[in-house]
Amino acid sequence: MTELVSILYVEDDPDIQAMTKLTLKRRGGFDVRTADSGNAALKELKKNPPQLLMLDVMMPGMDGPATLRAIRELPEGGSIPAIFITAKVQKHEVAAYEAMGCIGVISKPFDAMTLTDTIQEMWKKHLEGNSTKDERAS
Repeated sequence: MTELVSILYVEDDPDIQAMTKLTLKRRGGFDVRTADSGNAALKELKKNPPQLLMLDVMMPGMDGPATLRAIRELPEGGSIPAIFITAKVQKHEVAAYEAMGCIGVISKPFDAMTLTDTIQEMWKKHLEGNSTKDERAS
């Protein structure tokens, strides 16, 4: 199994961004880069694509879904798994995120003590799903 190491976290709220980055680094040992907007995420991704994207849904300008669509258009971003972090978690909203291909949705406010475990579980499920697809294709 591929170990999750690098995350690009896109969040416009500087306090949430700082707290989440600190939690992911200290509790999960992840290499976390941040971007405060969709445009900043696109620039960061072109420099050094991460293994995982974490996107806030509600951001000014380019929101999380629009950012993910733009990332999917880039050669470096087409297959990077994404998790949305949002307060917008009604069934139809989550279904829309999943239809975009995200591997999970974390609701805000989230528990900082369990955040890394939740991300690791989503990552593991994603990898297992991909290995099952690969086995069916061969």
